[in-house]
Amino acid sequence: MRPQRTINRWATGLAAAAVALAVSGAAAQAEPQRGGTLNSTLWPEPPGIVIGINLNAPTLLPSTKIFEGLLTYDFQLNPQPMLAESWEVSEDGLTYTFNLRDDVTWHDGEPFTSQDVVYTLTEFIPEVHARSRPTFARAKVEAPDDHTVVLTLEEPYGPLIRSFDAIGAPIVPEHVYAGSDIRENPVNRSPIGTGPFKFSEWKSGEYIHLVRNDDYYLDGRPYLDEIYYRFIPDSASRALALETGQVQLATQNDIELVDLGRLEAMPHLEVTTKGWEWGAPISWLEMNHRREPFGDVRFRKAVMYALDHAFIRDNIFFGYAKVPTGPIHSSSPFYTDDVVTYEHDPDKARALLDEMGLTPDGDGVRAEIGLLGLPYGELWDRLSQYIKQALGEVGVEVTLEASDVAGWGSRIANWDVDMSTTYLTTLSDPALGVARSYITDNQKKGVLFTNTAGYSNPEVDRLFAEAASEPNHEKRLEMYHEVQKIIADEVALAWLAELQWPTVHDAKLKNVVRNGLGPNDNFAEAYFEQ
Repeated sequence: MRPQRTINRWATGLAAAAVALAVSGAAAQAEPQRGGTLNSTLWPEPPGIVIGINLNAPTLLPSTKIFEGLLTYDFQLNPQPMLAESWEVSEDGLTYTFNLRDDVTWHDGEPFTSQDVVYTLTEFIPEVHARSRPTFARAKVEAPDDHTVVLTLEEPYGPLIRSFDAIGAPIVPEHVYAGSDIRENPVNRSPIGTGPFKFSEWKSGEYIHLVRNDDYYLDGRPYLDEIYYRFIPDSASRALALETGQVQLATQNDIELVDLGRLEAMPHLEVTTKGWEWGAPISWLEMNHRREPFGDVRFRKAVMYALDHAFIRDNIFFGYAKVPTGPIHSSSPFYTDDVVTYEHDPDKARALLDEMGLTPDGDGVRAEIGLLGLPYGELWDRLSQYIKQALGEVGVEVTLEASDVAGWGSRIANWDVDMSTTYLTTLSDPALGVARSYITDNQKKGVLFTNTAGYSNPEVDRLFAEAASEPNHEKRLEMYHEVQKIIADEVALAWLAELQWPTVHDAKLKNVVRNGLGPNDNFAEAYFEQ
């Protein structure tokens, strides 16, 4: 038996201390009120609401109320209990033991057990969850009893403890999925989870309706009776719905950033950018390296020089963004700015294109390429229009291509694009959310959010692999700094912005952003102040 290092014991003394601290302020917060209907915007309408089968941003907001992970994470990304009430990691970092709650039932009344966790981590995730598949492929997963799960590794993997959230590892019911075609299972349209809210109805083109789970394992929660995620296609109408109180919550792409100043000034609304610490999202222009001229690094560098990143930050994202320098978010402890950067310089872009032999024709056109824009609203349309204009100024003629969400995802996953705009959560550790977009063996045709660009560099593959299993933090820093230098120099992707998503909510709606998952929390604690 390996010696154990306790990560978290949900001990009575600690819990009592936390309660004492919470009520020791000058004015203790009023008791949460039971009842009420939360109306939230959600746009675009998601292609599905089972995490893993779909990982689009609109999928996550409602589905994280239905499904839960073993853990959740605070603003500092420290693990906190969810379906696991305590956990231990061996001193050598090879054994993770999770002690599960024994009072949890699925929404259909069946008991939640360790077999559901084993099934999820060994069958569901390897089949459908592109991002988490390599993480859990490292572990042997066993259930010594109904409420204990043990993961055993062959080598240490530091990021593992931050991999058990509801997005990265949503626990699904074995009795519903085992033996079925996971992607075609009829339950995907009316999912069954353990979360504080149960699926009630999906009225296409109008709303997704969730209702209170009266059998939820935390006493008295959730406080809300129901949640409606309402599909409102027009951004002006979404803003108006917030202003008039028809909806009480909007986040991510739901509100045009140009409207935020006006909304923030309204006394009945609050705006916060907290709650994206776990996600650390970066937007980029993806270029398909399998197609010419994108396989030539000079063309990719020319694209970076043609783009004015300060303009994108200030005029597309209205300051709710930072200029990125490469694949790792600046909020990460593994970030370095000691990389080659690309100031806006159209002359350098033209010189590189000349060097490639892409000289202008009689109309000034050097190359013709397509751009599939992210179909998430006017902001992304404006971004595509700007990219078209900026590349056009250096002689690259861009044809904008439109699609719905499902078609957009299918085309990118099947490598059927020249260029595309997207954004991805880079997560709490580069091994979890960064490496997937750059390592050669994660080119999985037909699977979204893999290395769909087709970038490949054996040295980058080596550095990512070794950094993931290196137990020494300083050595990991060195390797991730080196990988950032290589990827930035080779312009694997054309990074556009580090996103700072605002969440706008009614001032009477409390506990809407209370940890690092922000609006992707389960909302068990959310309530309306009377």
